[in-house]
Amino acid sequence: MSKLHKLRLVFVLSMVAGIGTASTLVLSALRENINLFYTPTQIANGEAPHDTRIRAGGMVEKGSLQRSNDSLNVKFIVTDLNKSVTITYRGILPDLFREGQGIVALGKLNADGVVVADEVLAKHDEKYMPPEVTKALKDSGKSATVSAKEG
Repeated sequence: MSKLHKLRLVFVLSMVAGIGTASTLVLSALRENINLFYTPTQIANGEAPHDTRIRAGGMVEKGSLQRSNDSLNVKFIVTDLNKSVTITYRGILPDLFREGQGIVALGKLNADGVVVADEVLAKHDEKYMPPEVTKALKDSGKSATVSAKEG
């Protein structure tokens, strides 16, 4: 093997190693920042990972909102009309947050099966519902419009 061939081989191997390292770093960063959506049924069935940031959504059950008198802590129950999950949140809820409406909460599922949210997203107008919530309600065989009209 001549010096030129050895130099080319070293160059190609270092390029492959560099691309492999860069790909590993990119995939690792993407994996850490993905927030997968889980329905209350999936969370209740144990399909959602614990201590990993997830998105949980559904309809806020009427009468389930509990506000703390001395802090910004709130607790409410979200349902996909099949199963329910409790969500706790510390902060000011969005202006559009209402019982009987669709929401998506971003946070971590603790060992007790409660989603500890650090962000709550509410619907945009009277007819809007997050696509994930609409799909979850449709998959459960229930109609989102029926539950919204009940209130």
